[in-house]
Amino acid sequence: MKIMFSLFFLLFMLSNNVHGKLMNDVNQLEINGCDLFQGRWIYGNDDDYPLYDSSICPFIEKQFDCLKNGRPDADYLKYRWQPNECNLPRFNAIEFQNKLRGKQMMFVGDSISLNQWQSLTCMLHAADPQAKYISKRIGGTSIFTFPKYNTSYLMYRNAFLVDITMQNNGTRVLELDSLSSADQWKQMDVLIFDSWHWWLHTGRKQPWDLVQDGNSTYVDAPRLALYEKALTTWAKWVDSEVDTTKTKIFFQGVSPDHDNHGSSGSNTCQGVTQPLASTERVHEEELVLEKVLKGMDKSVYLLNITKLSQYRADGHPSVFGHGGHRDLDCTHWCLAGVVDTWNLLLSALLG
Repeated sequence: MKIMFSLFFLLFMLSNNVHGKLMNDVNQLEINGCDLFQGRWIYGNDDDYPLYDSSICPFIEKQFDCLKNGRPDADYLKYRWQPNECNLPRFNAIEFQNKLRGKQMMFVGDSISLNQWQSLTCMLHAADPQAKYISKRIGGTSIFTFPKYNTSYLMYRNAFLVDITMQNNGTRVLELDSLSSADQWKQMDVLIFDSWHWWLHTGRKQPWDLVQDGNSTYVDAPRLALYEKALTTWAKWVDSEVDTTKTKIFFQGVSPDHDNHGSSGSNTCQGVTQPLASTERVHEEELVLEKVLKGMDKSVYLLNITKLSQYRADGHPSVFGHGGHRDLDCTHWCLAGVVDTWNLLLSALLG
C-alpha cells in the first residue's frame, strides 16, 4: 500500500511539472542566466578550500566538528561546487557583512538550520577573527552579533514551523493551522526556513500525541500529508502577513541524509570518503515543498541544495559526530564542509 501511494504521488507531482528548474525560473534564482544549482563537485588542490579552519572557529557544536572528533581523512574538505554554465562567486565575508549592516538574518528550523547557521558564523568569523562577536541565547533563539558591522545572525529552533501545544491533561497537540512564533519572524530582513527531518520521527521521538487540523483531531496521518498541510499554513502566513519587498525569504531545500543511500552497496555514510558518482533518489518531500512554493503569491526563493548535497555522502559526521562510534550520524554535516557551499549559494543569491 505504501509503495502504491508513493508511485501515485510521484506520478501526480511529475504530471504537474514541479521540479527545481521550474522553481528557479519562477523565482529568478539565476545569475546572468546561469542556474547555480546544476553542476558537479570538483576536487581542488588550492588553498581556497576549506573556507575556514574549524580548529580556530571556537563555537562549532561538538556534533559538527568532525576533525576534532578524530576523523582521519580530509579530502571531503577540498571539494567545491562548480555550476555547469558559470562559476560560483567567491565568498567575500566583509562585503557580506557590509551588505547586511544594520540588518538581521534569521534561520528558522531544526538542527539542519543550526548546521547552516554555524557554518555561516564560522565563515564570517574566519574573515575577521579580531572582530568582537557576541553570542547569546534567549528562549529558543540563539543570537550571534558582530558589533563592528552592526549585523545579527539568529537561529530559531522550530522543527515544524507550526505549533505544538500542551493541553491541561499533558497531551501534546500538533496544530497544523497555528503559527504563534511568526510575529518575531516578520521583524527580520532575511529569513531562511527549513523543515522536514522531524516529520519522520515516530514512537518515543515523536513530539506530539494528537494532530489538530482545523475542526478535525486525529492521532496520525501520512507524514507527507501533514508536512504539506503545515507548509501550506506557513505559505498563507507569508502571503498575507509578510512584506517581501522588505523581508527576503528563502526556504532551504530538503537536506538529504544517507542512512539508506551510501555507495558500493553500503546502506550508510560510514567509511565514505569521496562524493558519490551518481544518485537517482527521488525526494518526494522536496517535490511537496516545491509544489507549495510554486503556489504562493509572494516571492519566496528555494535554496535548492537537495540534489547537489545528495552526492556528498562523504560530508556527514558518520561516527565522528557527537556520539562517536555509538551513534552513526548520516544526517548532519561536518564543519567545515558541504554546508559552506549552501552559504556560498545564499550569498550569491542575496545579490
